[in-house]
Amino acid sequence: MRLRRTLPIAVLVPALLALSACSGESKESGEDGKNSKASAQSGTAAEEKAEAEAERIGAVGPGALRKAVLSGKRNGFEAKTVGTAETRAGKDVKADKAACQPLASLAGGYTHLPAVSVEHRSLDPLEAKNATVGSMLLASHSEEDARRVMNELRTAVEKCPQGFRTLGLAYTGIRPVPVSALGDEAIGYRITSVVGKQDVPMTCTVVRKGGVIAAFHGVNMLAPDDSAIPEPLVKAQLDRIG
Repeated sequence: MRLRRTLPIAVLVPALLALSACSGESKESGEDGKNSKASAQSGTAAEEKAEAEAERIGAVGPGALRKAVLSGKRNGFEAKTVGTAETRAGKDVKADKAACQPLASLAGGYTHLPAVSVEHRSLDPLEAKNATVGSMLLASHSEEDARRVMNELRTAVEKCPQGFRTLGLAYTGIRPVPVSALGDEAIGYRITSVVGKQDVPMTCTVVRKGGVIAAFHGVNMLAPDDSAIPEPLVKAQLDRIG
């Protein structure tokens, strides 16, 4: 049961599974409490800066992206907010092969080109018989940069079939998989994360709609070929982007 509970985070940032297996829940320190007000003020300033940048380049700003991302129960899954502390570790991951960086960045929960704004969700199945768990990423870019993200990701899938390493972890067995015509363009691929001695195959569906990249990562340890996040959920998210 622990594997099932932690897999949504593992899909988003595979390194965190290894870390969570070795540590208990974190404890807030007094210093954390003292710094909460300063952190809130810093966060407000950062969001205001991101909103201004989004307006300048014609991208979806943080506020609008936050309203667009799915939350709660929908299409057989529950979309849950993933805290910044849980995703921060994946922001600057580097692949040992430059050509594979787009894949490494998405495995870490980010696009390889910096986004104006990012939203993360874990995806937990509502029915016990559904063994697929996963995660979702929305990343807002200018449309030009979003097109570049997709083009370079497509090239990475072609050039990195043998995989790569990052954060001391290995990724193998990368290959394209069929994907429906979603959004403005879509890419599907299979990638296996090696966590400890366990292979965790993931099916990834990455869609561009305008300047927003929506990436869905699914894991089904019982039936890896059925691990893609279902299309109705993907379409539900795309419909909210506008």
